[in-house]
Amino acid sequence: MTSLSTLDQRPGRRAWRLLATCSRGLEGVVGAELRAMGAAGVEEGRGVVEFSGGLEEVYRANVGLRAAMRVLLHLTQGEAGGREALFALASAVAWEDWVRPEQTIVVDAAGRTQAFRNSGFAALVVKDAVVDRLRSRTGRRPDVSRTDADVRIHLHLQGTHASLALDASGEPLAHRGYRPRGGPAPLSEALAAGCLALAGYDGRQPFVDPMAGTGTIAIEAALIATATAPGLRRHFACERWPCHSGELLASVRATAAAMRRSAPVPVLARDVNPRAVAAIRHNATAAGMGGVVRVERGEVRSLPVQAPGTVVLTNPPYGERLGEPTELKVLYRGLGDTFKQRLPECTVWILTGNPELAKSIGLRANRRVQVFNGPIECRLLRYEIVAGSPRHRSTG
Repeated sequence: MTSLSTLDQRPGRRAWRLLATCSRGLEGVVGAELRAMGAAGVEEGRGVVEFSGGLEEVYRANVGLRAAMRVLLHLTQGEAGGREALFALASAVAWEDWVRPEQTIVVDAAGRTQAFRNSGFAALVVKDAVVDRLRSRTGRRPDVSRTDADVRIHLHLQGTHASLALDASGEPLAHRGYRPRGGPAPLSEALAAGCLALAGYDGRQPFVDPMAGTGTIAIEAALIATATAPGLRRHFACERWPCHSGELLASVRATAAAMRRSAPVPVLARDVNPRAVAAIRHNATAAGMGGVVRVERGEVRSLPVQAPGTVVLTNPPYGERLGEPTELKVLYRGLGDTFKQRLPECTVWILTGNPELAKSIGLRANRRVQVFNGPIECRLLRYEIVAGSPRHRSTG
């Protein structure tokens, strides 16, 4: 990736080096989102997309990105072959521009090097450097808060190098606020939105998730269909930065809110489990999509025949957390027949982390996209359902 390290990182300047992190496989989606926002210098890496801009671009990215996990503001990078080198690297950052004396900080570390096999120790070195610099410049030292820090500092270690960045998002962008965290086999909201983008869904096609679980994919589809920015109703870590502008953020939110529209076509979420159906209704209402997502209880094989051109995207259980292997094979085996009977002239996408199970569908996928659900390597498989065509043995 082209280095943007020469860009001015002082608060209020427009030429910050910014990073949007994402699940592997979604870099192209996030890059396209940023370009659509008018971001400059967009370059896609591995699990991260670089771009440049100022405070307004930070706000736009936080409010509008669907497939990203965090927005970071890059501060510095360099050699960190030992404690002294890392301490010197962190000490050279003008922390007094980013942290007020009365604020709290936390350092989150990821990766490791030969010198820092324990990322916690590396985080402690950076914390000491930040505290010492602020004490020498302001006469006060900030406290550390691991639960609700005002300023979150990200340290990334790789090879003999380290990079430091400020977290502009705080709570991951995938946490939209409409779904309780945890629970069985959760699918990230950002991954759901990313898969919808990979499927070419833009909200103008009828949409169905026949195995909707807690409704994440259908709700994200509804947010796309209504052009509702995913971050409209939440707060961000950058709101605690000294350079934060409430007026500018309000303007960004207002611009995003003005783009909302009525859903042009239906969004349907179905599940056979009554508890899942209740969860879908609750989560859709919490997301403000209760009037957009139509919720039904029913088995996949009883799915009503859908109109040609309908987009279907679903994430059936694939054995990592839910379902027994024998039961899952039976489930997947029935999906192919259901697709043929109920979804003629439709496009079906399956997200699965088990290629062997995917073979049981009995249809040939004409596109396979590698994505990651956390640490789990998955495939997003596309099936073009043509009425009357023969079944083929899938290659997964």
